[in-house]
Amino acid sequence: MKKIKTGFCLLALCCGAVFEASAAPETVHCPVPLATCPAPLDKHLPDVKDMLTWTPQQRVVGFRNDYQSYPGDIFRAGKSPVPLPVAHRNLSAVSYEYQGHHYSLADYLKRNNVTGMMVIKDGKKVWEYYAEGNTKTTLWTSRSVGKSVVSTLVGIALKQGKIASLDDEVGKYNPEVRGTAWEHVPLRNLLQHTSGVTWNEDYTNPQSDFAKLTQCEAEKDTYDCVSKLVLDPQRKAYAQPGQIWSYSSGGAWVLGDTLEKATEETLARYLQDNIWQPYGMVNDGVWHSYLPGKHDVGAHGFNATLEDWGKFGLFVMNNGILPDGTKTLPDGWVKEASTWNRAENSVTADYPEGQFGYQWWNMSVPLSVKKEAPLNGETRNGTLSAEGIFGQMIAIDQPHKLVIVQWSAWPQAEPASDAQPREASLMFNAIEHQLSDSSASPAKNR
Repeated sequence: MKKIKTGFCLLALCCGAVFEASAAPETVHCPVPLATCPAPLDKHLPDVKDMLTWTPQQRVVGFRNDYQSYPGDIFRAGKSPVPLPVAHRNLSAVSYEYQGHHYSLADYLKRNNVTGMMVIKDGKKVWEYYAEGNTKTTLWTSRSVGKSVVSTLVGIALKQGKIASLDDEVGKYNPEVRGTAWEHVPLRNLLQHTSGVTWNEDYTNPQSDFAKLTQCEAEKDTYDCVSKLVLDPQRKAYAQPGQIWSYSSGGAWVLGDTLEKATEETLARYLQDNIWQPYGMVNDGVWHSYLPGKHDVGAHGFNATLEDWGKFGLFVMNNGILPDGTKTLPDGWVKEASTWNRAENSVTADYPEGQFGYQWWNMSVPLSVKKEAPLNGETRNGTLSAEGIFGQMIAIDQPHKLVIVQWSAWPQAEPASDAQPREASLMFNAIEHQLSDSSASPAKNR
């Protein structure tokens, strides 16, 4: 990983400065017809068939070039983009205690291979950070953060009447699942990952269902390959819907596929028309497509700039209300989406209230971590988080009007000890506490 000089890093923490590569501009041909070509435009890309075993540096290059490594559908920014207003805040004092050590925000960025981070408070961008050459135009891939985007689009479809009820079975909208274990699963259980249908999400096992899905994505005829994998007639139900929580990208794929059939739109187009343009997103984005113009993947594949990741978080924080006052989501949707399900495995010692909602995670500080060391003002019990492997996050704290976005290149997809997600909850808690403290004065302009 590229090292950052300490003095420069501390200056950025104080003044909300942005890390960007400063190279002479080159005349390049953009590989995708976007209004603004993302930078940097890397020439040598890692092989996508090895995505789960990339080195952290390969992952940086691969994640910011996902939009050109796979087929994709573009979702366009509108003619009147609305950049976030800026009100820099001093975050140099932010710190936390973890496993007997005291860490600063600068420590956190280094320890967690953070390649981009943005803090939005009261609708204003108060701090941002870019590393490893990433810039304000970089399109970074979401991994499973995209699941939370799909969840939100399901809410919009429900508001529009294109989905009548979350208690409807998948087979009502998706004829492809009829005769499979997915047919009678209610949409609500797909959202909660409590379908009861077998799926192996193991990121370290090359024979897991998820690894096979990744290999399908590296080949031609992806839609057909993934369909045969997920809708295999031999795939069985091991529990009644709603009984057991088990994270499933296969179920998320079925949900995305079903949403497209219910709306008769690709995920990219539905996102563009209902959120991206009406909410004034700043840049075009790209959604990983299995059949361009016909099917985008519901489990991941959302690629956008850091600011637009943040603006999506702001859209959810504001309950899907557009600038003109239009309500795009059902009343109480965000509260419902972050009502953690209490199925077996969702309820744990760390999260006795449950850890997973409608494809959103509970990001309150785990109980075991609270017991390790006193918190510097615990204020984040109501936080929901969109999360993707290797450290991608959009954390939303509605009560405190706070959104925090993180791009990372963790060495592992999901650390076995959950160390990095736990540390993230502490770091984000400390940021909220600092911003809520009256002594955190606005940073001076340089």
